[in-house]
Amino acid sequence: MLELLTPDEMAMADRLAAERGPFDGYRLMENAGAAVVAEILTRLPDAGSFDVLCGPGNNGGDGYVVARLLREAGLDVRLWRDAAPRQGTDAAKAAASCPLEARALADFAPQSGALVIDALFGAGLSKPVGGVYAAAIEKVSHAGGRVVAIDLSSGISGASGAVLGSAFKAELTVTFFRKKPGHLLYPGRAHCGDIVVADIGIPDAVLKDIAPSSFENHPALWLEVLPRPAEDAHKYRRGHVAVFSGGASSTGAARLSALGAARAGAGAVTVLSPPDALLINAAHLTAIMLRRCGNVEALGEFIHDRKPSSFVLGPGFGLGETLQEFALAVLETTGEGATLVLDADGITSFRDAPASLFIAAGARGAPGLVLTPHEGEFGRLFPGLAEEGALSKLDKARKAAARSHGTVVYKGPDTVIAAPDGRAAINTNGTPWLATAGSGDVLAGIIAGLAAHGMPPFEAACAAVWIHAEAARSIGPGLIAEDLPAALAPVLQKLYSKQGSALHTLHE
Repeated sequence: MLELLTPDEMAMADRLAAERGPFDGYRLMENAGAAVVAEILTRLPDAGSFDVLCGPGNNGGDGYVVARLLREAGLDVRLWRDAAPRQGTDAAKAAASCPLEARALADFAPQSGALVIDALFGAGLSKPVGGVYAAAIEKVSHAGGRVVAIDLSSGISGASGAVLGSAFKAELTVTFFRKKPGHLLYPGRAHCGDIVVADIGIPDAVLKDIAPSSFENHPALWLEVLPRPAEDAHKYRRGHVAVFSGGASSTGAARLSALGAARAGAGAVTVLSPPDALLINAAHLTAIMLRRCGNVEALGEFIHDRKPSSFVLGPGFGLGETLQEFALAVLETTGEGATLVLDADGITSFRDAPASLFIAAGARGAPGLVLTPHEGEFGRLFPGLAEEGALSKLDKARKAAARSHGTVVYKGPDTVIAAPDGRAAINTNGTPWLATAGSGDVLAGIIAGLAAHGMPPFEAACAAVWIHAEAARSIGPGLIAEDLPAALAPVLQKLYSKQGSALHTLHE
């Protein structure tokens, strides 16, 4: 259930399911209401009473079913609405079947101990909440009321996660069939509480017609192609990563990337060092190899001699023309099958000349490009996209990937990974403990390490983001970037164990 559906795609799923059966639209609504009630009774049995707030559309229809079923269970339920559903709709049928008298939403006042059931708008909201609806949300917020949201907290865009006017903060959200981007993108994610995806009878077969291109980042998305060494592998068959070092006063970031690449499974890692930093790097490296590389000519010789399969450029390197020359040389000479990970200074250095980078990445036979910007770096490389308020983070990452001909890892608490072909994934296992200097350098190395061993750039980026976060979560408070490379080993062990189990099951 990793597919994410936009509100329009979810509407299509509802329509296709009702057309094909076995359930019509009203029965799907009944199933949705029953699923919500089941979760409430299981998870929140201490609720003393219930206030069900119904909107005018199908989300309100689900609410009428919930109110009826709670009353049939012998519970204290009050029903509130501003307007009745449009005649002839499934919501109108649900309202007619509900025995409770609907009270005016304008008169609603939260009661101590009552659980508010938010059935106002759900994920399909496209304009700011106002009027009596906004007033009801504010009343609950000021009272500190407990909320269960049906589908998605009212006031949150299902497409972008943006707050449209006012929005409930739920402790439980029950959605149906598949999650929506708004469940995972901030600030929407912070309004959802625990998220339950309920099966209401929509068949998975409708996904073939919808062809979703957005996913929740999870091992099931990429575990099949997570590289593992063959029995007869040697170090270069496991991939060779080259990491560019900065000058004498800024070598640490490259070493963090190099360690990340090595721990991610690269058989060989070489730090490419400018002459003035050779001794400093040599004093700190053991399993990582070292090579002098002060100009494009030296880089060309290294590529010819050692044929590295992926590169990390940017961490601690410094801004300027030298970085641009190295990046373009890698893109123009290494060829298809290799991967260049541009991070930090590697991104900012192209702020005034992005076209040269994008053209080189889009050339026929060019290696894969992975860009790993945080919010500020994204704005430097893609200023027009960053300033487009109508676009969600998911939209921005996807457009940036298409424009750059590369995989974009748009970092943050809701990191989005997007491929040039339109696929995108939203990461959900992030942790604030990763907000520490150097953690991004390790991430760049993990991506390069996985790509060096043959993992496609998009899948390598998705896997690296998840593995990086999982390693950080295993450490928790006190985490510094130097802790991360070693913490990758147990995470990878668990993944390979799952991969082996899945392959064994497949062969059986």
